Amino acid sequence: MARPERPHRRPQDIAASHEAAQEAACEPSRDCPLCPRLVEFRKSLRAREPSWFNAPVPSFGARNARLLIVGLAPGLRGANRTGRPFTGDYAGDLLYRTLSEFGFARGAYQARADDELRLVDACITNAVRCVPPENKPVPDEVTTCRTFLKATLADMGRLRVILALGRIAHESVARAFDLRPSATPFAHGARHAIGRLELFDSYHCSRQNTNTGTLTPDMFRAVFAAIRAYLDAQTRG
Repeated sequence: MARPERPHRRPQDIAASHEAAQEAACEPSRDCPLCPRLVEFRKSLRAREPSWFNAPVPSFGARNARLLIVGLAPGLRGANRTGRPFTGDYAGDLLYRTLSEFGFARGAYQARADDELRLVDACITNAVRCVPPENKPVPDEVTTCRTFLKATLADMGRLRVILALGRIAHESVARAFDLRPSATPFAHGARHAIGRLELFDSYHCSRQNTNTGTLTPDMFRAVFAAIRAYLDAQTRG
């Protein structure tokens, strides 16, 4: 008996299927079940603040960007509320202002996900995609969520620079490349070559760091100036 022929799949259908699979690998589902503590916190927030996003926050920006910025986790009243990384809290005010100054963003930032802001040759993600209690993920949550960070890194074929905001983000990036963090020690303004990529470090642009003077706007600008100079040199080369 002849076996039935499989229906012919158009190239565009195959491409769309592959893109959907890759997106699923890079972004957790809205009800991602992987971290029990974060799941319970998410449920409590949905009950308390039903109008908020209250889900794993997807990356913001194009996957063909040359710059990937990796933060720690969504802020409770920032990205967890608005659904876009670094949107709705002070850290976003400083980050997006600095991105615009160095040509990595255009349009007005209005602290909401539907404003006119667009990234230019940049993408933003977090080491942990769900908001953690007290804004402090535990090590197991960072490790579990690294699956999505690794998939994002693998999907960004034009990636040349990674900016890690804070030690936890830096160490998660290092481990995503199977490197020991001690081999690429974190320090504000530090740079590490990882194959064809350059990893830049900055203190996190949190209100706590800026209020205490741990990170000043000028210190933050200096890191972005170095990144812009590096990418411009890559373009000329």
